[in-house]
Amino acid sequence: MSKTKPQILANNGSMMVVLKPMGWSAHAAGPDTGPSLTEWLQEQGVRDGAPVHRLDKDTSGIILIGKGKEERARMSKWFADGEVHKEYFALVHGRIRKKGVIRRPLQDARRGAPLPAVTRYRLIEWLGSKSLIQLTLETGRKHQIRRHLQGIGHGVVGDKRYRTKGVPLDPGGLYLHEGLLVLPDERSWEAPLPERFLAELKRLQDDQEK
Repeated sequence: MSKTKPQILANNGSMMVVLKPMGWSAHAAGPDTGPSLTEWLQEQGVRDGAPVHRLDKDTSGIILIGKGKEERARMSKWFADGEVHKEYFALVHGRIRKKGVIRRPLQDARRGAPLPAVTRYRLIEWLGSKSLIQLTLETGRKHQIRRHLQGIGHGVVGDKRYRTKGVPLDPGGLYLHEGLLVLPDERSWEAPLPERFLAELKRLQDDQEK
């Protein structure tokens, strides 16, 4: 069980906004898959609440919880229509370009065909042989950020599944975080980088100054 617990950022009756830590699934997937937000919501006494979108288990960030089927359907449509703006931060291998757009179709297992996928990124800081970047998505394919970055040779540090060739796996976990979420009505929430992410950035910055 992850020692870090989810944090409630907002709770207005029909909707909750929750900060999901690394290592937590959005939905319960079995007894051996670790903690999930759905189980945590039950423990908090939120009987009619469930996530309306997903983050990878090892990606930390902001999740919307809809209370009741009608509310979840309304909120899900925002995501389906591309009306929700999200920004991510990632630590990646290599010295990436200052900005770029990755347009590469990704295979969709459910549909059995590749689907269009677009990821935009900009450099925040080069840190030795790694880069801190900010990303936004124009599409929402499964593992899109991780697959796109691996495809251009700059995989996310700590990614066990989509690894960068020739680079040892970092034991500190996945360094991918959703730090901003903006709704169609312009309500927004920010989530600072987790402590372990900040600690790794400081270590890399200190190494550069030696």
